[in-house]
Amino acid sequence: MMKLYGYPQTRSARVAWALEEANAEYEYELINLQAGEHKKPAFLTINPFGKIPTLVDNEQVISESAAICTYIAEKFPAAQLIPTDAQSRAEYFQWLFFVVTELEVHLWTAAKHERFLPEDKKIPAVAKTSYWEFEKAAAVLSTHLNGRQYIAGDHFSAADIICVSVLHWAHHVKVPLNETLLSYMNRLSDRPALAKARKREAEAA
Repeated sequence: MMKLYGYPQTRSARVAWALEEANAEYEYELINLQAGEHKKPAFLTINPFGKIPTLVDNEQVISESAAICTYIAEKFPAAQLIPTDAQSRAEYFQWLFFVVTELEVHLWTAAKHERFLPEDKKIPAVAKTSYWEFEKAAAVLSTHLNGRQYIAGDHFSAADIICVSVLHWAHHVKVPLNETLLSYMNRLSDRPALAKARKREAEAA
């Protein structure tokens, strides 16, 4: 059985969502970030980077949430979490990489300079610029999503899971999102699998 190492309200939530969409059997192993469990030898033997989420499937160990969600999509084709035709598949990877490298990265950079870096390494201007960069990328995403139900092809996919989770993050830290992005985020957030994933994480905590 697959095992997901995670912590609630982090990137592991998107992996739990993908697993629930796929109706997969899995264990959820809580790694308490507040207690520093991700830096202890027991977890570092599984993931030397000390990061969550990490998925273990037999002897396969996978990190990076976008990679894990894509792995789940490939492993459970009946869930249709990744397009099968070449054009839509290319679109899937294009927008998945866009969300990770052009959208999410700026939220993480801002978060580091606001909360996580040592005081002598924080640069408030970097956080401010990062939010500006996010808003520019969000405008591109909004144009793409205008009139569309999903980010790639004609069906919900793991790329939507990653994208919606990033928009959740932005919304949580009060970054303005326009009506197109809010509508997309709210509509896909109503999927039953997301509610199941959140329940699974809450139970693990």
